[in-house]
Amino acid sequence: MAATQALLARIAERVDRGTLTGAARIGEAVGKVINKYKVGKHFRYQITDTGFTYGRDEAAIAAEAALDGIYVLRTCVPAADLDAPAVVQSYKNLAHLERDFRSIKTDDLDLRPIHHRLSDRVKAHVLICLLACYLTWHLRKTWAPLTYTDEHPPARDNPVAPAQRSPAAKAKASRQQTPHGTPRSFRALLDHLATLTRNQIRYHHTNIEIDTLTQPTPEQRRAFDLIGVTIPLTIAA
Repeated sequence: MAATQALLARIAERVDRGTLTGAARIGEAVGKVINKYKVGKHFRYQITDTGFTYGRDEAAIAAEAALDGIYVLRTCVPAADLDAPAVVQSYKNLAHLERDFRSIKTDDLDLRPIHHRLSDRVKAHVLICLLACYLTWHLRKTWAPLTYTDEHPPARDNPVAPAQRSPAAKAKASRQQTPHGTPRSFRALLDHLATLTRNQIRYHHTNIEIDTLTQPTPEQRRAFDLIGVTIPLTIAA
């Protein structure tokens, strides 16, 4: 509030000095600063060609201050099944669903556009994306030692309090180091695993072709160990 008021005071001084005139120009200057700190709704102001006055909307400020830090959650689940802290925790867990929907739609799985016409095929397409999302959820948990994911987030006594990261996760982020190398984001880890490829080499001016596998890095080996899958070291005939 104080920062916004200071910006408006500068505009008022320019108007008083006559260096800023015209309702349009004054309004443009006010528009650039009034919502810079997201509190423009708490100010009232009047603009003319030669004047600019402003002030705090004390009634609006008081009304919002009375509810500051308070929100209400309603649920149809009986209190015997879900107490108040559990309701808040369940609400906050919706963030995981939002992340999964974002992953399905844009980030990883590209649900859309759907190039299908028949309803059964559309449903099958969506089902495959949901199954892939479920697989991604397991991979995120299993590969947590290789990424910035907090493997052991501390339990919160107060579900309203902000989530905290464990000391191990903070150390992993600050030191940029794990026992298996530099941690990566989940997407960066997938990109790194994508470099593990099978190549076909043809010698110049000959008909000789040789299939080769790229040599896995220690991080790639560890990723496959975590999911219990063996990297093929030879090419099957």
